[in-house]
Amino acid sequence: MLVGDIMTDQVISICEDEPVTAAARLIKQNNIGSLPVRDNKGKLKGIVTDRDIVLRCVAAEDDPSDVKVGEIMSRNLVTISSTTDAENAAKVMAKAQIRRVPVTDNGILVGIVALGDLARSSQYEMEAAEALSEISAAFRRRLK
Repeated sequence: MLVGDIMTDQVISICEDEPVTAAARLIKQNNIGSLPVRDNKGKLKGIVTDRDIVLRCVAAEDDPSDVKVGEIMSRNLVTISSTTDAENAAKVMAKAQIRRVPVTDNGILVGIVALGDLARSSQYEMEAAEALSEISAAFRRRLK
């Protein structure tokens, strides 16, 4: 099964030149923890998380209405294409220790796939569980 068959293709994203307040509102309204960040042509440029907003803007005592999303987003992204095999997607996520990964085709954001998507496709339930286990184990090691 390919990622394109199981990904969420209605992805809520934000443009890099929007203010951080707009990102915070989208995150709250949609009850999500991260937003893919794109340029005005749809090319994926980064990802901004609720944690990015707190640590890189609020804690820095910057005004979220004056700071652009592109200034605080994470730029080192792991992405996969819609033609990636779901099993390989699980391996990529485990290696990068992430629970969701943006899906791009030719640099354009086309979807997002989460461990839950992999788990729902029963054929890859074991890979998703293993990926989550590796992510959780790394998190627990950091806590010690």
